[in-house]
Amino acid sequence: MSEIRTRFAPSPTGRMHVGNLRTALYEYLIAKHEGGSFILRIEDTDQERLVEGAVDIIYRTMKGTGLVHDEGPDKDGGYGPYVQSERQASGIYLEYAKKLIDKGAAYYCFCTKDRLASLKTTVGNVNDDDEEEVKEITKYDKHCLHLSREEIEANLAAGIPYVIRQNIPTEGSTTFHDAIFGDITVDNEELDDMILIKSDGFPTYNFANVVDDHLMKITHVVRGNEYLSSTPKYTRLYQAFGWEEPIYVHLPLITNEEHKKLSKRSGHSSYEDLLEQGFVSEAIINFVALLGWSPSSNTEIMSLDELIKEFDYTHINKAPAVFDMVKLRWMNSEYLKSMDDEKFYQLALPYMKEVVHKELDYRKIAALVKTRIETLIDIKGIIDFFEELPDYDIEMYTHKKMKTNAENSLEVLKDLLPQFEALDDYTESGIEKVIMSYIADKGIKNGQGLWPVRTAVSGKQSTPGGAYEIMSILGKEESIRRIKIAIEKLSM
Repeated sequence: MSEIRTRFAPSPTGRMHVGNLRTALYEYLIAKHEGGSFILRIEDTDQERLVEGAVDIIYRTMKGTGLVHDEGPDKDGGYGPYVQSERQASGIYLEYAKKLIDKGAAYYCFCTKDRLASLKTTVGNVNDDDEEEVKEITKYDKHCLHLSREEIEANLAAGIPYVIRQNIPTEGSTTFHDAIFGDITVDNEELDDMILIKSDGFPTYNFANVVDDHLMKITHVVRGNEYLSSTPKYTRLYQAFGWEEPIYVHLPLITNEEHKKLSKRSGHSSYEDLLEQGFVSEAIINFVALLGWSPSSNTEIMSLDELIKEFDYTHINKAPAVFDMVKLRWMNSEYLKSMDDEKFYQLALPYMKEVVHKELDYRKIAALVKTRIETLIDIKGIIDFFEELPDYDIEMYTHKKMKTNAENSLEVLKDLLPQFEALDDYTESGIEKVIMSYIADKGIKNGQGLWPVRTAVSGKQSTPGGAYEIMSILGKEESIRRIKIAIEKLSM
C-alpha cells in the first residue's frame, strides 16, 4: 500500500466529545505507527449547527493532546483547502454530484417540504427501561427520478429549489468490509436515496466525506459504529465513481458506568470538561486510547510515543467500552505522582491559590499534595485548612490506635506550647526535634505526641503531611495561635 494517510474531520459545533477525541487519537496512531500522515479537515457543511469559537476549540484540543497534524487549514500539504465550506465555494462537490447524475447514480429532486412530510412514517417500540422509543423516518419514493430531461431543465431554469439525491437500486444488496466487524451485507431496499447536495448548495456530510477522502488520498477512515448503517451508501458512491474504498475502522460505542451511551449531558463527556475537573492531558489521552483497545502487553500506563509503537487497530474490540471514572482517576493520580516537580507545581498553583490566599510556601504545599491526590481539583479540599482553621469537634482528638483522648491531648498541647513559643529554629527539623524530645522524655508512643499537634494545627482528620510540615508552612505565629485555640476547646 502507498503511504498511510488518515484524517480527523470534526464539525465545529462545540467542545470535543470523548468519542471524537478517541477517533482523532486512533486516526493519529494508525498514521504514526506506519510513519504516515495525519490530516486535519474542518467539516463545516452543516451551517446551522456551527458554533462560534468551535474551530479554536478544535485547535486547542489538538495542541493540548499532542495530536499534531501534518496537513490542515494551517499546514497546506498540497490537498487543500482543508475547510469544507472553502472547498464547496470552489464548486468541487457540485461538480462531482453532476458526474453522478450523468452516470445515472444520482438525480435532481424538486419535492417540496409538504410532499416530503407526507412520506413520513412512524416506527417505535418499548425499550428495556419501559420507555417508548418512537421516531419518524422518511424513505424517499424516487418520485423525481422519473422526471424527463425537459421537466428537469424547465425546473432549473425557473429557479425551483432542488436537492441532488443518490440513486440506490431497490433490488440486490451491497457489501462492504470493516477491519473490526468484517464483511457486512445490506439489502438495497433498506437504503434510502440520501441527499448529496442540499438546497443551500452545500454537500451533506456523507457526500463531502467521500469526495474529500478520495481527493486527499485517505487510506483509513475511523469513525463510530453508528456509521455502519450509512457505509453501504458510501460504498455505492465509491463504486459509481470507480474509486478504491479506504479501509474502514468502526469503533465501539462508549458508555457510562450504567452502560448507557455517554451523552453530552454527562458532565465528563468532553476533553475540556475533563480538564476542568482536574485531569491532565496525558492521562486523558492514555485513558481514551484504552476505550475499546488494549496493547498485547496489557500495560496500562502508556505515553503517546509508547501508544504509537504499540497501536494495532486490528485489536480494537467490538464490544462497547465503558467510561470508568474510577480508572481514569487512578490513572490521573499515577501521572501526577510521576510528573516533574516543577511542572506539577505550575499546574497545581492556580488550584492552591483559589483556596489559600495567604503568602505561604506554595512549593512546599505542592510537594505535600503531589502523591495524595487523584485530580488537581482534589487539592482544594485537602489544603483549605492552611487558609483558615476549620471549626472542628474535639472528638477528633480521641483515636484508639494512637491511644489519645481529649484529656491526654490537652496535656500534650499545654506541655509543648511554651517549647514552640521559645523555639528559634522554626523549621521542619527544629519542630521535629522539639516534639520527638518531648515524646522520649514522657515515654509515650509517637502517635500520642503527634496526633494532638497535627489535629490542633489543621482541624482535620486527615491531612497532606504531618505536624512538622504543616507547622513549618503555617509559620510560628499561626501555629501557636491554633494550638491555643485547641487548648481552649479542650479545656471547656
